[in-house]
Amino acid sequence: MGEDGAVTSAPQRPDGPTPMPRLIATDLDGTLLRDDKSVSPRTVAALAAAEEAGIEVFFVTGRPARWMDVVSDHVHGHGLAICANGAAVVDLHAGREFVQVRSLPRAAALAVVDALRTAAPGTSFAVELTTGINYEPAYPPFFKDPAAKIATAEELLKENGGAAPVLKLLAHHSELTPDEFLTLARSAAGEYASITRSSPTALLEISGHGVSKASTLALCCTQRGISPSEVVAFGDMPNDVEMLSWAGTSYAMGNAHPDVIAAASGRTVANNEDGVALVIERILAERIARQQA
Repeated sequence: MGEDGAVTSAPQRPDGPTPMPRLIATDLDGTLLRDDKSVSPRTVAALAAAEEAGIEVFFVTGRPARWMDVVSDHVHGHGLAICANGAAVVDLHAGREFVQVRSLPRAAALAVVDALRTAAPGTSFAVELTTGINYEPAYPPFFKDPAAKIATAEELLKENGGAAPVLKLLAHHSELTPDEFLTLARSAAGEYASITRSSPTALLEISGHGVSKASTLALCCTQRGISPSEVVAFGDMPNDVEMLSWAGTSYAMGNAHPDVIAAASGRTVANNEDGVALVIERILAERIARQQA
């Protein structure tokens, strides 16, 4: 969900001609998805047209793999998606099977918990694993899982034989503003992990040190021989900043956070106005025009 006034006019493109990308990387919530969490028919058509033109599409999201059903039918070709802010690469064609996991070491997660309990009393935590989510009793009822284990973060993060990898630690504060909490947490615990946010509430997402949408996307692109200059990326929230800075061409949504607007090389219209589809349509139209020239 974005935090800036929506842009509803034509996209502001980066300087110079629009490059012909080999890969499109797009965030989901607040970016590709409309606010009702749907994928519009226009966006479905644009994604299919991009794949048909030989452009790979990667969904790059903070969502866990279990929340990817909303776009599973719209992944073509490779079938891969980057989830949990880069902590996992999953195969949506194979029932959300984990292809790669970049976990948060439990010792580092415990260090973050200790630091935030001191720096921001009242913080509550949840632990996202490859097997699901567990949380503290005080953690807000965002999406409660009846199968979840409820205990203190320290108890949830104890090393146990055969314990599932930790994808990310979630930290919530009921009094601080979202950006205040993010700044405070990075100062207090940034040496232990990567800390970001994508929620309009004071909810932080904490991953292994160096793990981000950008770093995992870079690994996937290296495997394919794709350079940053051949990537077009889209996003709307602070967890997209590194990815938009890394990609050769990037667009902040019209509803994007100010930090995202500053990081991107261009700006498109809001998610509810199909801003991703609009840019893809333009890229494909320019490709056809060049072929016919």
